[in-house]
Amino acid sequence: MKVDPLNPSTQTIIGLGVLQILVWGGSFFILAVMAEPIMRETGWASQWVYGALSLSLMVAALLAPLSSRLVARYGGRSQLAGSGAVVALGLLIMAASHSLALFLLAWAVIGVGMAMGLYEALFSTLGALYAEGAGRAITGITLISGFASTLSWPAVALLIEQFGWRVACVAYALVLLLVVAPLYMKVLPKGGQGEQAKLATAGESAVVDRRLYLLLTAIFALGAIIMTAVAVQLVAVLQGLGHSLPAAIGLAAMLGPSQVASRVLQILAGKRHPIWTALFCVSLVALGLLLVAFAPGMTALGLLIFGCGNGLRAIVRGLLPLALMPPAHYVLLMGRMSRPSLIGQALTPLLGGYLFEHFGAMGVLGTLCGLALVNVLLVLWVMRWMHKPPRGLPSSPGHSTARL
Repeated sequence: MKVDPLNPSTQTIIGLGVLQILVWGGSFFILAVMAEPIMRETGWASQWVYGALSLSLMVAALLAPLSSRLVARYGGRSQLAGSGAVVALGLLIMAASHSLALFLLAWAVIGVGMAMGLYEALFSTLGALYAEGAGRAITGITLISGFASTLSWPAVALLIEQFGWRVACVAYALVLLLVVAPLYMKVLPKGGQGEQAKLATAGESAVVDRRLYLLLTAIFALGAIIMTAVAVQLVAVLQGLGHSLPAAIGLAAMLGPSQVASRVLQILAGKRHPIWTALFCVSLVALGLLLVAFAPGMTALGLLIFGCGNGLRAIVRGLLPLALMPPAHYVLLMGRMSRPSLIGQALTPLLGGYLFEHFGAMGVLGTLCGLALVNVLLVLWVMRWMHKPPRGLPSSPGHSTARL
């Protein structure tokens, strides 16, 4: 397949979106429907079962910079293709686990697969293959992969109901083994080794404005923490605000459609600088949380607004660094920038649980509102940085003064 540096094909985008659904569904999302039957059968405490996902995210965080370096040097095609087999291995170990230690080992292996095959590795690969042309692919992939939980949860739940959670793990592992590697090899073009070596050399010797790097890293980390806290605690927080359990579940269910809708609107809006998408994203997240916290009669509207903002988060993660950095910087630094986000996601359930226990629903919401407002200020700081380049350097974003 010939690499078109400006126009990744629609077939490529659809195929990559489907692959992301499969890998996300078999790693990050699968415990949401498996945790209860696992605890019921094994008797393991909930903090250990859910803590396995935190362990997995921590492993992914530690390996993310290495993943990006490997993409920069060798291209990401083989790594992404292998991610399905690694996640499948973790699921097979989980299916065979009759001790907590083996269960945790399974999730450590899944964390390796997550570092190899989720958004950061894929976005780095697309940046290496298509440079600025990767934006179209990233937007389309995030739209399709937004259905990961919508599709994977019912499928896994049906398998569990019919055959039990261990068979469900084996069945999902087989799907990953049969589909992921062949489909990646089909839809991703093979980058030239000489080109990848040049990219790696350029990236490893690259300098980048330290302020920009820290600002983007903080923006992505705060967004990931807020998303994780809402995903884990929203139903409990809404109940703490006085909603019944059915009402809380119904309100929480509004997030999925609004997230997908915002990604559709992003595509329809056409080309504009991703900094504006970032500003819309963090502003909508902050406004939505403020409405939920301080305007009880507007909770539904607040969650819709939050969902629209949160739906843009994955697009911003992919497109904003691509617009502000040359491709060599982008490919090498995506993994490094993702490490604080993954660590934050791993720790959020513990810290959020502490806040909820000691300060209640408003303690959680107040903290999230504060973090969301800080994120708005950080995006505005990036906009200011874009208009005031370092002295003596060209005015285009991405030029730099400090080695990382």
